[in-house]
Amino acid sequence: MEPPLESPLLRPRCALPWLAGLLAMLVTTAAPMAATPRLATLDWTLAETLVALDAPPLAVAQVEAYHAWVDEPALPATTIDLGLRSQPNLELLASLAPERILVSPMFANLVPRLERIAPVESLALYRPERDTWTEMRELTRSLGDLVGRPEAAERLIDNTEARLASLRGRLDGDEPPLVMVQFMDARHVRVFGDHGLFQAVLRRLGLENAWGGPTNAWGFSLVGLEALAGLEARLVVVEPYPAGVRDALAEGGLWEHLVEASEGAPIILPPVWSFGALPSAARFAELLVGALEADDAV
Repeated sequence: MEPPLESPLLRPRCALPWLAGLLAMLVTTAAPMAATPRLATLDWTLAETLVALDAPPLAVAQVEAYHAWVDEPALPATTIDLGLRSQPNLELLASLAPERILVSPMFANLVPRLERIAPVESLALYRPERDTWTEMRELTRSLGDLVGRPEAAERLIDNTEARLASLRGRLDGDEPPLVMVQFMDARHVRVFGDHGLFQAVLRRLGLENAWGGPTNAWGFSLVGLEALAGLEARLVVVEPYPAGVRDALAEGGLWEHLVEASEGAPIILPPVWSFGALPSAARFAELLVGALEADDAV
C-alpha cells in the first residue's frame, strides 16, 4: 500500500499544534485494511468457504437455489445472482468487472468464455484417491491465500476441527450405524458413503456408516429404495425433498417398511450441501449430533 500523500493539515501549525500531532499519529499508526477482491463464482462450495472467510463473493450463480441446498452460511443480501450455474449471464458478469472468477473443474467447459471477462481460477475438491478432509483443508488454505486472508483460513480449519472434536465428546458411543440419504424422487435416493463429506464427518465423530456399497467421486450412489432394505441402521434423511415426494412417501409402500425397520426414528435434517467444504462439514456435524442428543433426552 502506498504511503498517504502529504497534506497541509499534517504540517504543524503554531495555532493548533495538538491537532497536527494527533492527525500525524493517526496516519502513522492506523493499520492498512486490505480490500476484499471483487470475486465471482459459479460454485457453491467456493462461495460458502469465502463467506466463512469473511470475504464473500460479489456474485454467485443461482443464489436462491444456494439458500435451498446449502442454507448456511448464508450469502449476504447484496450478493448478485448470475443466473444458472451451467449457463451464467455473461453480460451481467462482464458488467460487474470482477477481478477473478472462481470455478471448480465441473465448470471447465465454461472457462474459455469466462476468461474473456476476467482471469479464471479453478479449485478442485473431491478428486479420486484423495482424502476428503485433507482436500477440504487444502481448499480452505488456497482460498485464504487468494483473498489475502491466510490467517482466517487457518482459524476456520482449527475452529472446525476443534468443534467436531467437541461434538464427538458429546456422543455416548453406542449410536447405531447410520445410512444417510437424500431423495431424488419418491423411489430413488442418493445414499452417501466413501469419498464424501458426510463420511468424512462421520469418521471424525466416531460414527459408523452402514452403507458399504460403491460410491462415485462425490461420495454417493444413486439407488432405488430397495437397495436400503436389510441394512441394520438408522435412517438419516437430508432435505430438501423434491416437489411432491413428501406426500408420495406418506402414502406408504417400501419407504414405510424402511422406516419401521430403522433402528430408531428416522432423523430428518435440514439442507446441508453434501458437496461442500468445511462450513458444510461443521453444519452437518452440528445438526446430526444435535438430533442424536435430542433423542437421548427423550
